Amino acid sequence: MPVVMLWLGPPVSIRETPMAPKLTYTGIRVKDLEKSVAFYSGLLGMKETGRSEIPESKGTAVQLVSASGGPVLELNHYADGTRFATKYSVGEALDHLAFHVDDLDKFLADARKAGSPTVLEMRSGTSRWAYVEDPNGIWIEAFA
Repeated sequence: MPVVMLWLGPPVSIRETPMAPKLTYTGIRVKDLEKSVAFYSGLLGMKETGRSEIPESKGTAVQLVSASGGPVLELNHYADGTRFATKYSVGEALDHLAFHVDDLDKFLADARKAGSPTVLEMRSGTSRWAYVEDPNGIWIEAFA
């Protein structure tokens, strides 16, 4: 039986267009690294997945992830006297970080016990969410 070959043109890469950008993590600057790690791991249940020193910036970066996975939160701390250790201005560019919780009232009670009182609670129709501050003054939104 003869073999029939069909010419379809030159080989084509499976990915003809460049990969679309993908958000992989959010980095925030913190004033007190260990206090911040304790807040995010204690109150919000995040797990530390990495820690590295960055000699170029005289800084330390700690990567955290929620127990259920998802995006990485990177806490960045810089040594005093470096150009990266600038005056900390809450709300200068970052508005807030949002976390889904199972029980909003329990989360808010736990936050109060941990020294982070509710700074704002909001309702809209059947939705309810609230904000607490992390040790750096960054607003943390919690919703159920």
